[in-house]
Amino acid sequence: MSPKTDMDIEIPPPGTGSRRERAEGSVRLTVMRQDAPGGAPYWQAFEVPRYPNMNVVECLMEIRKNPVDAEGKRTTPVAWAANCLEEVCGICTMRVNGKVRQSCAALVQDLEEPIRLEPMEKFPVKRDLVIDRDRLFDAYKRVKAWIPIDGTYDLGPGPRIPEDEREEGYWLSRCISCGACVDACPQVVTDADTPFVGAAPISWARLVNIHPTGAMNAEERYDALMGPGGISDCGKAMNCVEVCPKSIPLMESIASMNRQITRHLLVDWLKE
Repeated sequence: MSPKTDMDIEIPPPGTGSRRERAEGSVRLTVMRQDAPGGAPYWQAFEVPRYPNMNVVECLMEIRKNPVDAEGKRTTPVAWAANCLEEVCGICTMRVNGKVRQSCAALVQDLEEPIRLEPMEKFPVKRDLVIDRDRLFDAYKRVKAWIPIDGTYDLGPGPRIPEDEREEGYWLSRCISCGACVDACPQVVTDADTPFVGAAPISWARLVNIHPTGAMNAEERYDALMGPGGISDCGKAMNCVEVCPKSIPLMESIASMNRQITRHLLVDWLKE
């Protein structure tokens, strides 16, 4: 038999390859879908090829490549959001089997099937699994979780930060603004006039208060957190700690800000 030439080699069609050849069985999913903001949600079942070490995002990619439901009917691709796929950006956060988490870090092999995918509950749904995060960023604005520097003047080198405070700030700065802590918090009631800001904005207020420049505006953050929907609304359920993908000590942040606010009020009282 003569050896094969380049003309004899069969070229696989696009989208195939070693990973597709290693598919074993299928993964069953049920996805809560919503066609438009304010639309009625409904469930739709899917089956996709199963690959080794597959995560939920890959399941959604398979549905996008072949938008056919479990009954074999053509449908629209599921809308979802993802970016880094490394549990860094936070945008792929959703409810997986009832628990809010990063879908890129949710391995199929560790999940009970059919895998149930839902959008986060405390945020308005744009479509399917895509939510509007403005509520979280509005909370950041409410507690003034930033350092107001306009960069107009050269102020020279900034103050040195003690090592213990720098390390404390590092752990707080790991927050990826995914919104998981807000979604899991039973105190966040979406129809309230001024809903509870949630753990992440409070922790960010603590972070900027640690910085010597940010501390110059600490009183503004205290006043904001003492207002409606502020720190007093925390019920200390600790759900935020359970779901935080970065293991940020959120309850420590809430306790720290409580102490700072109490000290602020006591100093003001003594001044009168």
